[in-house]
Amino acid sequence: MRVAIEDLPALQREGRKIGVTSVCSAHPLVLKAALRHGRETGTTVLIEATCNQVNHLGGYTGMTPADFAAMVDALAATEQCPKELIVLGGDHLGPNPWKDRPAEEAMAQAGTMVDAYVRAGFRKIHLDASMGCAGEPAALDDHTVAERAARLAGVAEQAAARSSGASPVYIIGTEVPPPGGADHALDAITPTRPEAARQTHAIHAKAFQAAGLESAFSRVIGLVVQPGVEFGNQNVIFYDRAKASDLAATLDRLPSLIFEAHSTDYQGERPLRELVEDGFAILKVGPELTFKLREALYALDLIASDLVPGYGERPLYHAMEELMLDAPKNWASHYHGSDADKRTLRHYSYSDRIRYYWATPQARAACDRLFDALKGWKVPVTLFLQHLPSAATWADRACDGEEIAIGHVQRSIDVYARACGT
Repeated sequence: MRVAIEDLPALQREGRKIGVTSVCSAHPLVLKAALRHGRETGTTVLIEATCNQVNHLGGYTGMTPADFAAMVDALAATEQCPKELIVLGGDHLGPNPWKDRPAEEAMAQAGTMVDAYVRAGFRKIHLDASMGCAGEPAALDDHTVAERAARLAGVAEQAAARSSGASPVYIIGTEVPPPGGADHALDAITPTRPEAARQTHAIHAKAFQAAGLESAFSRVIGLVVQPGVEFGNQNVIFYDRAKASDLAATLDRLPSLIFEAHSTDYQGERPLRELVEDGFAILKVGPELTFKLREALYALDLIASDLVPGYGERPLYHAMEELMLDAPKNWASHYHGSDADKRTLRHYSYSDRIRYYWATPQARAACDRLFDALKGWKVPVTLFLQHLPSAATWADRACDGEEIAIGHVQRSIDVYARACGT
């Protein structure tokens, strides 16, 4: 079912425990899976980009917000997903990409970025000005964070007015896990204290009021908090609703809000459903989806190695290993241990930092070679059972590797949809 994200708080208050999945990825095959799911089910497709990934200077994807929106539009047309189902969001929009600069310079860049997001049609805006800039503490006090968030909301309001688009809805709050998961094994995660959640909301309300942005604050629908979920390189901390019960009860005193949960990857259907039932109505997922994509691509690489003469011995795997060794900056500070440990983590870590490499020309060429090698081959069911059981229905018919990969990712999206009650 289609759900307007601004209706989520009211639905929760009415006892209709409905959620929305936020797909945080720039990979075209992941986005195709999300858009295909939307077309097939009529479900809201919320797609989000982060400040480091996509910004007015290009981000690490090389895309501006307008570029990202155009890519989603093109993929939606390919997948025949109705535009009215699609919502674009900006995540952690604030000075983080420029935090090594003085605060005023970093905030000016953040403002230009927010303007670009809103003018490009992004209407779900997470304001995050929690990080210290040059000469400031790493974590700022609540009042400074709120004042900077209000400043950025003002930019967003002006951009929406100039572009004659719908007014944005906002997410505030910053108590989130490290982006992409932790880099070490975890034992437990403490949920946000209820009083901290209430304080975040109250201080932001005052900051918005002081800036003359009461109308914008009326469109704050969500608060980012830590429900006690996380994943490390090789383990997952699952949702424990008993430990989060006091936090969940806080929503009774904040009736205009829902909670937004980050790093819900790998939780599985039951914990995800409990999160939604407890008021965490926006579930963000990213690394799990590219993890599943890599799972499918590597399985197909093995199938092609076993089946197709002249394809070679796992050339996709070896191409990705070479890429990561040649450009280690995206994984070196996250993966530790022996050389064998780090090699395993490069390819199979839950944090899935291999996702930073799929857009490179070398990786794309290796994937194209894989898909071309398998195109039209009839793969025996026994090979699928060995390497990718989820694709066994493709046995003995003309193989399409891209379609198989999309289907494998879509299975995870299906789990989120069931958990969200949609």
